[in-house]
Amino acid sequence: LPAAEPVPLRSVTMWLLLQSLLLLASCLPSAVAFPKGCYPSEEEGLKTFRCSNARLTEVPRDIPNDTNKLFLDSNRIPFLPRDAFRDLPLLLELDLSHNAIASVESGAFRGLAEHLHSLDLSSNRLVSVSKDAFSNLKAKVNLSNNPWLCDCRLQELIRTVDLAAGSSGGIVCHSSAQEEHVGKAFLQVIADTDFCNVYKKTTDIAMLVTMFGWFAMVISYLVYYVRQNQEDARRHLEYLKSLPSKQRRSEESSTISTVV
Repeated sequence: LPAAEPVPLRSVTMWLLLQSLLLLASCLPSAVAFPKGCYPSEEEGLKTFRCSNARLTEVPRDIPNDTNKLFLDSNRIPFLPRDAFRDLPLLLELDLSHNAIASVESGAFRGLAEHLHSLDLSSNRLVSVSKDAFSNLKAKVNLSNNPWLCDCRLQELIRTVDLAAGSSGGIVCHSSAQEEHVGKAFLQVIADTDFCNVYKKTTDIAMLVTMFGWFAMVISYLVYYVRQNQEDARRHLEYLKSLPSKQRRSEESSTISTVV
């Protein structure tokens, strides 16, 4: 039998290089999917995903689902939609500070209640947020440096969340129904003013005014109805008196029989 021809060394080298590249690609399948400016790392034994200053306009979708710390600070994210972080069950810290967030939909943090212990929403554009957006969330929340409207809705929100240490002084009234509250820390304001009771009293007064209005309309209609009937009766009597006696008796008899 003829001896087998030796495989060229160059071909072996190329084959090994190709296998190495394929192995590397299989180990890092999601690396090419990361948004520009985002990268994974490990900090103090925790898997971290950083997207700081990445010019993002929405929450990235290709975040590794075993992420423990997520930094989305200093971007251009305008709002947080429902289930924005539902694929991150192991998330412990979430930094959304220094964005343009003006709206947080109910359920935006759904799925994070069990593990999340730190949520930073400072330095955004939040004016008013429903307490339902933070339902069941146990994390320490930073809501400072936002243009808050001080009202009952904010009061209910503050009672719902667990504020991060030292952040309460940064929740300042940017606007309020009462001008004297503007520029003051919200916790200082609600020490003297219960916005929800004020709202309830205003609502009660509005209801009383409405009920009084309807009552006045009903009374006015009844008075008008009675007076109109009296006027009609008076005119009819004057008409009967103006008739000759025989015709008057005939008209009266006709009227009585009609009534009967």
